[in-house]
Amino acid sequence: MESTLTRSQLVRWRTAIFAIFLASGLSIATWAARVPAIKDAVGVDRTQLGLMLFIGGVASIVGLSVSSVVLARWGARRGMLVMMIVFAVGVATIGVGSDALHSAPVVVIGLVLWGFGNGCLDVMMNVEGAAIEKHVGKTILPLFHAFFSFGTVIGAGLGVLAIAWGANVLAHLAIVAALIVVVAIVSIANVPSREATMDPETRAEKAGWRERLRLALSAWKEPRTYALGVVMLGMAFAEGGANDWLALGVVEGHGADEALGAAALAVFSVCMTVVRVFGGPLVDRFGRVATLRVLAVTATVGLLLFILAPSIPLMFAGAALWGAGVSLGFPLGMSAAADDPAKAAARVSAAATIGYVAFLAGPPALGFISEQIGLLNTLYIIVALIVASGLASPAAKPLPGSKVGAGHH
Repeated sequence: MESTLTRSQLVRWRTAIFAIFLASGLSIATWAARVPAIKDAVGVDRTQLGLMLFIGGVASIVGLSVSSVVLARWGARRGMLVMMIVFAVGVATIGVGSDALHSAPVVVIGLVLWGFGNGCLDVMMNVEGAAIEKHVGKTILPLFHAFFSFGTVIGAGLGVLAIAWGANVLAHLAIVAALIVVVAIVSIANVPSREATMDPETRAEKAGWRERLRLALSAWKEPRTYALGVVMLGMAFAEGGANDWLALGVVEGHGADEALGAAALAVFSVCMTVVRVFGGPLVDRFGRVATLRVLAVTATVGLLLFILAPSIPLMFAGAALWGAGVSLGFPLGMSAAADDPAKAAARVSAAATIGYVAFLAGPPALGFISEQIGLLNTLYIIVALIVASGLASPAAKPLPGSKVGAGHH
């Protein structure tokens, strides 16, 4: 079956999935960059804003959970196209609710559409990425995740430009939404049809709804799913915690100014992205399990250094190691979950849901605890979760018959 794809089809497929990962990251950073303006436009306080963002987060978890059923029903091409259009409409709706209607409920509707579409797409694009890994026999899922990071960087950069030019939220979000729809249409045209990619869900297509649902839920009965969930949970918590609290930790914990806080977060993000770009060959050389163990140690050392650093340069070194250490937990967890093509969608969906709950619920929980014991002390919770992630890493050992991520010494 694999011979049915020519080299150029494979390159086009890979490029299409790169573009889809990038569009997903772009969509998040686009509205996130305008949160202060949206907050003012709809007249909510910080607690209400937090609740609005939380509802969007819940919608993404629902999207993740139903993704394997969507994939079974529609196949990867139609599923990804529909979900990209759904979250693009969501981004535009956030702009309409903010600037045209000044309505918090409309912004929430936009966040729900964005969250659901993006969550559902997340599983499908990772299953496609894992299918490409099988075709080429190399670990490339971390590189796909690097493109997601590039998307967030581009989105944040465009946000800065839009604010500098005085563009209103509606114009800015509508333009990006239109761009995402164009990327969706062009990319999906280059994703090969399901027979050619050995789409794992063709059997489920012939089955009835009950059988489809049984397939989708089967992964929740497997111990390995939960162990991979722990690997991803620790790393997702450490990544989400950094996004929300690292800059504040620099300012409030170490007494530095805001510019240094932003710089430390940039160092974290750059190191994480660099390891995602170059991490694939390391995994193919040393194997998934060894790589995850080394990175868990790296992240632990980095985070402890960040918390305890007696000087600013050492704190920056800690942020760099923290970013590098957490870089591959999520992509390698996804890759391991997708080892068996027949159950890839259900397993990726289940493991990703565990990781995502951490990503979304983690930072608010840390914020609450930090009010009691201080921000830097709260980060020790993340240290414990990274250690748990490292201890669970043997779960990422490739299943028999899977060549990707086994390593060769």
